[in-house]
Amino acid sequence: MSKRDYYEVLGLAKDATADDLKKAYRKLAMQLHPDRNPDDPTADQKFREINEAYDVLKDDQKRSAYDRYGHAAFEQGGGRPGGGGPGGDFHFASGFADIFDEMFGEFMGGRRGGGGAARGADLRYNMEITLEEAFAGKTTQITIPSTAQCEDCKGTGGANGTSPVECSTCRGAGKVRATQGFFTIERTCPTCHGMGKVIKDPCRGCGGSGRVRKDKTLSVTVPPGVEDGTRIRLTGEGEAGMRGAPNGDLYIFLSVAAHRLFQREGANIHCRVPLTMVTATLGGAIEVPSIDGSRARISVPAGTQAGHQFRMRGKGMSVLRSPSRGDMFVEVAVETPVNLTKRQEELLREFEKAGGKETSPQSAGFFAKVRELWEDLKD
Repeated sequence: MSKRDYYEVLGLAKDATADDLKKAYRKLAMQLHPDRNPDDPTADQKFREINEAYDVLKDDQKRSAYDRYGHAAFEQGGGRPGGGGPGGDFHFASGFADIFDEMFGEFMGGRRGGGGAARGADLRYNMEITLEEAFAGKTTQITIPSTAQCEDCKGTGGANGTSPVECSTCRGAGKVRATQGFFTIERTCPTCHGMGKVIKDPCRGCGGSGRVRKDKTLSVTVPPGVEDGTRIRLTGEGEAGMRGAPNGDLYIFLSVAAHRLFQREGANIHCRVPLTMVTATLGGAIEVPSIDGSRARISVPAGTQAGHQFRMRGKGMSVLRSPSRGDMFVEVAVETPVNLTKRQEELLREFEKAGGKETSPQSAGFFAKVRELWEDLKD
């Protein structure tokens, strides 16, 4: 079966910019990742296809060669990006390495290159926490499917302790060169896949890769004061490297769930509290909850208006890597009485008749200005 055009794979025209390529790849990678399509047997192949297309077109030299010679420019072999990872709350980060490199500078600390074993893939784990946990911090255990060094061969990939030998195709360089017209194209060695060495007698336990699938349980500490989108890096807790190469890292992305009472704004917390008309008019005291689980008492002065905010210093969120806390802002919403009895309605009417400008100065002042405006319009 012939390969599809790389531009067609990414849904782009040949004049697409580098930014267009990144956006198209990001969108398709999220849609077609095997983790998101566990019931689709073709998901892995589709994901590899878009990775292969992007790997060529993102590189100016490769793209130039492809635009001129098509797939023939790469027919003599060459590496292609890896496929997706297993299901669950985490993902292999290697499939999105280029995007993550732009977002987080150090994300892919060790890149793959010729002449050496490949560093293990970085992993991503999505964790949701409550606002209370973001305030106080937490320590929890997580279990992720990952890879570990093969115990049979101690990570070398060779059976019975044998060591890899130099690749005869690339002579240990991990790359080969081919001339196509005026171009000299350098590709990953198809024999050793960029390692520079090959295993003559592969280990039966790992098939020569030096690593095996193994679940890993880790303790994760979430510090107080984290915000939505905070990233925690666990160095060396990602995929095991190929044939003894360094491990990748594990990145934990935190999301803070919405709270039923509080709204967060940085280190501050906002809370809207209903207030009866009588308390707002005559004054009094109310108790409101705090994010630390305690109760805070607020003295409400007589004549408090709707929308007034009470500031409670030091009652907000914890500040990351600091002993200080933000503030809590309590906004009162004066509640209009409903479901009144006849007697209550009579009392309100009597109150209205007995009242004057002094009891409702804002209302009286506003309508006085309205009357003046009408008078001016008449003149």
